[in-house]
Amino acid sequence: MSAPPLLALHGVCKRYGAVEVLVDIDLEIRAGQVVALLGDNGAGKSTLVKVISGVAPADRGVIEWKGRQVHVRRPGDARELGIATVYQDLALCGNLDVVGNLFLGREIRRYGFLDEMEMERRTQRLLERLTRAVPELRAPVVSLSSGQRQTVAIARSLLGDPRLILLDEPTAALGLQQTTEVMDLVDELRDRGMGVLLISHNMGDVKALADRAAVLRLGRNNGFFDVNTASQEQIIASVTGATENAPRRHTHQEAAW
Repeated sequence: MSAPPLLALHGVCKRYGAVEVLVDIDLEIRAGQVVALLGDNGAGKSTLVKVISGVAPADRGVIEWKGRQVHVRRPGDARELGIATVYQDLALCGNLDVVGNLFLGREIRRYGFLDEMEMERRTQRLLERLTRAVPELRAPVVSLSSGQRQTVAIARSLLGDPRLILLDEPTAALGLQQTTEVMDLVDELRDRGMGVLLISHNMGDVKALADRAAVLRLGRNNGFFDVNTASQEQIIASVTGATENAPRRHTHQEAAW
């Protein structure tokens, strides 16, 4: 019998006032797996990320972590489970150096003083785990390339040894070389046995990186795909609405996953 998924959502709903943003959402992410979350603007992708990360708790539905039902009502709940999120804006402070950004708000102190050497040592160790070079740990983040900043943001998310990482458009606005670096980084996370939820509009990235794809349309599930066997046209048709699934999709998901 296979191990339960790291994260499983069943019938998750989210409403803002009279507007139903998410309706009966199902999703599964397993260890060592990259799942792409696709959908047009307004499909509900960002809201679903907020639900999983505890920023905007679900109104209804079940969230399971490693087969056990849990409640994610705030970001701290997600972090305690082992869920980390890297948002598209990265939330880095450009005037701080790499070490300062990694430990902002969770500085290490010794005898009442900042332990700069320990924080620098841990930063170096994290970046070595990611096998990505940042030219100078004490360089202001504003001086780094976009790909290096993405590396810093992902390294910061790994401080708590998460098991699942949510990446919101990690290659948006990156050049070809920087995109390749980030894609290699995602591969490394999967190889380390982590689960990755990849939010992307780039079908090339999805085909290159993801094992599975889940499509949202107008706040509902609209398809689950094995990326290795599904054609790009099939996935795009689901995103655009050329292919519409039935309102309830538990059976379809179980078959696809």
